[in-house]
Amino acid sequence: MLLAVLLGSLLSPVQFVQGAEAAGTVKPAEQARTDDAVPGPDALPARRANPVDSPQKWTWVTVADHLNHPWGLAFLPEGGFLVTERSGALRRITGSGQIMPPVNGLPRVAATGQGGLLDIALDTDFAQNRRIYFCYGAPSDDGRTNGTALATGVLSKDYRQLQHLRVLFRQQPKVASTLHFGCRIVQQGKQLYLTLGERFSEAQQAQRLDNHLGKIVRIGVDGSVPADNPFVKRRGARPEIYSYGHRNGQGATLAPDGRLWMIEHGPQGGDEINIIEPGANYGWPLTSYGEQYGGGPIGNGKPTAPGTVQPRYYWLPSIAPSGMQFVRGTRYGRDWDGNLLVGSLKFGYLGRLVLDGKGHVVREEKIPLDERVRDVRQAPDGQIYIITDSDEGRLLRLEKP
Repeated sequence: MLLAVLLGSLLSPVQFVQGAEAAGTVKPAEQARTDDAVPGPDALPARRANPVDSPQKWTWVTVADHLNHPWGLAFLPEGGFLVTERSGALRRITGSGQIMPPVNGLPRVAATGQGGLLDIALDTDFAQNRRIYFCYGAPSDDGRTNGTALATGVLSKDYRQLQHLRVLFRQQPKVASTLHFGCRIVQQGKQLYLTLGERFSEAQQAQRLDNHLGKIVRIGVDGSVPADNPFVKRRGARPEIYSYGHRNGQGATLAPDGRLWMIEHGPQGGDEINIIEPGANYGWPLTSYGEQYGGGPIGNGKPTAPGTVQPRYYWLPSIAPSGMQFVRGTRYGRDWDGNLLVGSLKFGYLGRLVLDGKGHVVREEKIPLDERVRDVRQAPDGQIYIITDSDEGRLLRLEKP
């Protein structure tokens, strides 16, 4: 998103998009029907964000620093962490904060622009099988194009080697873009959800079902396609697609009731929180609460369009959201249980979103940091950690006042 903003300040929106499209490889395809899209989880209008500063003075404790653009974070059962660096390194960090050498055996990544080694997730049975899942920008053989890929492997007991590497999913088609990879992983039982950006230059493809751009896909942990995916029987559609009409989702998590929630970057304004329903169309680029970089309408120029789902919550101006986590337990107070945490890259804060009994946001408080928040996670012991995005990135723990 930051790169897109910088480019947008140098080029007009038309120059930027046209220049990127010329290098793409996507061919025209039949547009998805919107008249039969699955309706959203409720009929209430989207709520606009109005964040306020937290009245409490929170403390951030540095666990580890000098990380090179860390992107994904996972907790190890024996203590410590796994952290990805966008440059391509997967590192173990001990509970005391010691950063270990990179794990060997990972694939080559397209570490350019917003691409690289991105999210990481431990299998729910990691303590027994030591299996991990990770997503990354996968380069083509000639290096001219790339696409988001999801792979799995088994970590050696000493954390030095990734074994039995297998790619479970590859975004089709690869394109010549360095933007909007998406790439958040969520496991639910024996299935994996993966967010996929529309790669910026290929925004219209988010409305087409014969490609993976601007989608959430759902696959089995073995790479198979679930028989109940919504478009399995749709002729010409990619069977992995679970929902479509997305821009660039860099946060996803399961709510306490098991539903999948997602945050995604808007253009100039219009970042969104969405509750994901199978087969639903979330509107991009037909509609948005934001506008083009430099001004100008998105799609129909309205925040709604027939057959598309309204966001649960949106930010105007953009906060560049990345990473999200539902809070479980009362370690930070009873009033935190069930809250939703969202990181802000643009404004450098952790947002605490208070929800009512129906899952609607009633208040957002900002816990300041003044660093780009890339990911937020809650450890098994209830403590909250974030990673910050820079070439001197940090792993931080939130402490109560």
